[in-house]
Amino acid sequence: MKKNRRLRAVAVVAILVASFGLATPFGTGISPVAAAPAYGVGITRCTFVDHSRVVLNYAKTPYRVSSRSRVLVTEIRYPTAFVAGGSTESAGAAPVPRSGGYPIVVFAHGYDVTPDTYAALLDAWTRAGFVVIAPIFPDESASAVAAEHGANTENDLINEPGDLTFVTKAVLQDSANESSNCRVAFGLVDQSEIALAGHSDGAEVVGMLAYDHGLDPQGVNYATLRTGIDFRAIVILSGAEDTYQSYATEASRPDLMVVQSRADQCNPMGHGVQLYDAIHQPNKWFLELLTAHHLPPFDGADAAAFAVVSMTTIRFLQVSLQGDAPTSSLLTLGNQRPTIARMYSGTNGPSMNNVAPVRESCGPN
Repeated sequence: MKKNRRLRAVAVVAILVASFGLATPFGTGISPVAAAPAYGVGITRCTFVDHSRVVLNYAKTPYRVSSRSRVLVTEIRYPTAFVAGGSTESAGAAPVPRSGGYPIVVFAHGYDVTPDTYAALLDAWTRAGFVVIAPIFPDESASAVAAEHGANTENDLINEPGDLTFVTKAVLQDSANESSNCRVAFGLVDQSEIALAGHSDGAEVVGMLAYDHGLDPQGVNYATLRTGIDFRAIVILSGAEDTYQSYATEASRPDLMVVQSRADQCNPMGHGVQLYDAIHQPNKWFLELLTAHHLPPFDGADAAAFAVVSMTTIRFLQVSLQGDAPTSSLLTLGNQRPTIARMYSGTNGPSMNNVAPVRESCGPN
């Protein structure tokens, strides 16, 4: 794990950016424009408790067990009826029924924040017709970091792939069988259309779950850990490879999108390129942001970069999970605004030539 690479919370954007639809066909040379979102956003929290694993207190030397169970409070965003001029999110609103359920994005947040930090992006995905499942990690959320008085809790990264699979399986079970624990999940999701996404530390966790072939802290092989969940798409937002264990291409080869900025000071460009190059498969894409920093393209603070990230990730999810259009259209969309971003695909990822070195710092940016 990379020590001292911490994602610090920044001010939440006052006005959340709306979801971007596509008003023009790809390949026409016409830039896509914003369209009315298909859905509103319902939001609720469900709590899932894994009694087989512990939570550690990293403020103690040596580390001590602070809880005998991992309590995973999980934010669930889901499509509701769209109301023009309505509130951005509606707590407890009824989901719009969908035969077979909605495709899922399981999201892993970064260090010292919560899923709410990414509300703009998670809402955009939901407005486009995806259910977003985002657990709050017991040792890396903002409240947990504060409670441990600034101790470096990033060692808990190795436990978080297990958190993601535990929560995913719990939601799938509650979708198939009505439960009093998470009523909104019943009939909500499609078990065959699942994506993994994460930012910063959360992106590293997603990469570990998707590609690591070593053992997790419980002695379970990561390949076994992800068995039984049909991950069909992986989204790495400003992430890095877990260099402590080897990556291996899965037989299923889920589609991969890496988003990384040349100007990211917290997680330099080379980390994203290294991860991208380690995955040997043709169905992968790299969205290179030119001037954005670590968090603003994903929380909405950098409106221009956020617009590109929102549109391309939505399109990637539509293509990968729902087979909506030929994959070549992703290149067209990602290259629509060349002063902001460039899209690559397959083995032809971005070159590190002429990438200026940056001073690594994860302060507000």
